Amino acid sequence: MASHKINIFLRLRPVKKTKCQYELVEDAQRMVVDTPKDPNSNEVVNNSKERHEFKFNKIFDMDSRQEEVFNLVAAPTVQAALDGFNGTIFAYGQTGSGKTFTITGGPERYDDRGIIPRTLSMLFGEFKRRSDYQYQAHVSYLEIYNDSGYDLLDPSLENNVKALEDLPKVKLMEDDDGNIHLRNLSAHSAMTEEDALNLLFLGDTNRTTSETPMNLASSRSHCIFTIFVTACQIGTDVIRKSKIHLVDLAGSERVYKTQAAGTLLKESKYINSSLHFLEMVIVALQERSNGQARSHVPYRNSMMTSVLRDSLGGNCKTSMIATMNPDRNHTDESMSTCRFAQRVAMVSNAVKVNEEVDPQLVIRRLKKEVVDLREEIALLKGADDEETEISDETQKHIRELVASYVSDKAPDAALSVGPHMGKIRLCFQFLKELAQSGAQASG
Repeated sequence: MASHKINIFLRLRPVKKTKCQYELVEDAQRMVVDTPKDPNSNEVVNNSKERHEFKFNKIFDMDSRQEEVFNLVAAPTVQAALDGFNGTIFAYGQTGSGKTFTITGGPERYDDRGIIPRTLSMLFGEFKRRSDYQYQAHVSYLEIYNDSGYDLLDPSLENNVKALEDLPKVKLMEDDDGNIHLRNLSAHSAMTEEDALNLLFLGDTNRTTSETPMNLASSRSHCIFTIFVTACQIGTDVIRKSKIHLVDLAGSERVYKTQAAGTLLKESKYINSSLHFLEMVIVALQERSNGQARSHVPYRNSMMTSVLRDSLGGNCKTSMIATMNPDRNHTDESMSTCRFAQRVAMVSNAVKVNEEVDPQLVIRRLKKEVVDLREEIALLKGADDEETEISDETQKHIRELVASYVSDKAPDAALSVGPHMGKIRLCFQFLKELAQSGAQASG
């Protein structure tokens, strides 16, 4: 296993109001925030210190584009997943700071596509380009609302057959090895990029959002879009299985600012408590990385931290993108987000390639070898009956086998007609006819 530090990125949302005093230095890898003393302000964090510095792998200023964010944050994770490594990208920040726009994108312009649709596009493009591998992709979409899990791709949600709260809740199950499994969460096969995008749009339609004073379409839940990738190199028995978690966390809220009440207040309590539990996990992992004797990490405190156990301190290449609203009125939340990111950067994951020998592939290969060996032995023993006449129906079948063999683009495609020299000669005859017709057509 190799050690992998969690990468942290910062993205600043464009604002028109008065911005806090910040400066990007060191090729946009360090941010300096000035907080002048103001005894009349309730928003200034720590009046005893006027200058704060935060270091990131990369900081995206207010004019950054979606393509730039994807290329630096997500593209390396996608490439690693194709090579058999698990990957996670999660967005963290206060409500209304641009997390959903970064992860999913905007609905108006094609260039506003977020990390998820661009990841799907890159994955299926690589599937076509890497012709020496056979790939399969499956998709699941989990929503964690008020610390309860729901399947956003449940067929009952289509045509409003059932409300989200009426569905069977997704349950956490842990096996003897400590691995987490999710019951009642479906995984849908995606043969093409269009299939995967349709699943994404279906899940987004079913998400829980509400209008708040801070955000007209605020996400009231944590959502985890997962892509499961299975890869098998042609001609081998080894398969690689990896997964990519793309996580849009609900934003932290200060109730005295949002003036939330009723259902909104209840949602805010669950959101803030789950984010608090996430911070407890990060603090524990940070202490462990610093060499302190910390045996227990409180993953089980919330469903979100339980689901992301592999992503935080486990077998996963993880990246965090912190989103920040540089509006001066939100300086305290922005500083809190940056401090949290600095703690995340101290966490190390132990990563490895997830590959194994597929017993089904081994059995299939051995059965084929047995058939081939029996045909060779029969041919060597002279079991072929040269006088046996080949019927018209058999000739038609052989012609179809030859045509199928020629059109099959797989490198390990095989043509087998048994230990019968007459049939073998017939195969060569049909192949010659196809070659001659192709030459005539090109001429």
